[in-house]
Amino acid sequence: MSRQKRLKRKRKSRFLKVLATLLMMLVAACGYFIYQYQQGMNNAGPAMDQEFEFNGKKNLDKVNVLLLGVDVRPDEEKSRTDTIMVAQYDRKKGTAKLVSIMRDIYTEIPGYRNYKMNTAFYLGGPELLRQTLKKDFDLDIEYYALIDFKGFESVVDTLAPNGIEINVPKKMSANIGVTLKPGLQRLNGKELLGYARFRKDAESDFGRVKRQQEVINALKDEILSTNGAMKLPKLIGTVQPYIQTNLQGADLINLMKDFALHRPDRIETLTIPIDGSYTDVRYENVGMTLDIEFDKNKEAIHSFLDGEAATS
Repeated sequence: MSRQKRLKRKRKSRFLKVLATLLMMLVAACGYFIYQYQQGMNNAGPAMDQEFEFNGKKNLDKVNVLLLGVDVRPDEEKSRTDTIMVAQYDRKKGTAKLVSIMRDIYTEIPGYRNYKMNTAFYLGGPELLRQTLKKDFDLDIEYYALIDFKGFESVVDTLAPNGIEINVPKKMSANIGVTLKPGLQRLNGKELLGYARFRKDAESDFGRVKRQQEVINALKDEILSTNGAMKLPKLIGTVQPYIQTNLQGADLINLMKDFALHRPDRIETLTIPIDGSYTDVRYENVGMTLDIEFDKNKEAIHSFLDGEAATS
């Protein structure tokens, strides 16, 4: 056999070994994903059975998602939301922004009279809330994600079995199902949810929104860590039954791919209404609300999402 033929055979053999190794790694990775995903599904509870229409407008460069936190209760036909956020991911820049919208904003809900903002969800689900946000702030939102609070607890406990580190500033216990003491500590899923939902102090809903933004940033850091990446399949399996969303299929895969390749360093945040643009007003049959200057807040949202705006 000539030297040239021997070299050719060696190269072919080397190529086949590399190919076989890659195939084995791929099979192992698929097996790991399936196993972890199934483990997550086994830990999850019953799936949400609500279905919603959502007629959002598509944006190729920036993905806008309406995030809604709900407390699903078996004895109630309709759920209420006390967490309303618009999350934006810029595919080109790899940046992430979060607009928290106070649930007590007093506004006209399309097809109904004036109520608090979160009543739009109760009356007509994510679509009616989308229409209300479009009317008030000229926001085009493509997707929604409805997250049961039980799912939030499961996500935290799956992602960080030892808890998420939070510096609790004061004792918290009223209406959150747990008692939190002041100080730097690691909170499990139930405790972290209680921390994010607490509102019985002078800051009321504004303090709660600030804590929700803090918690989301902490979870983002954990998910983007090496430990979080390894647990991602199990995390998806765990949270899937607790989420109702129209972000699926190729759209979801492409978004996850872009997010993995262009990870945001931090999540910029904005709270609506902005300082100096609202007053507290009590209305009959509605209760205490926030009367806001819509034009000023609409300008703040678009400046924040479309450019470089100061956060609050």
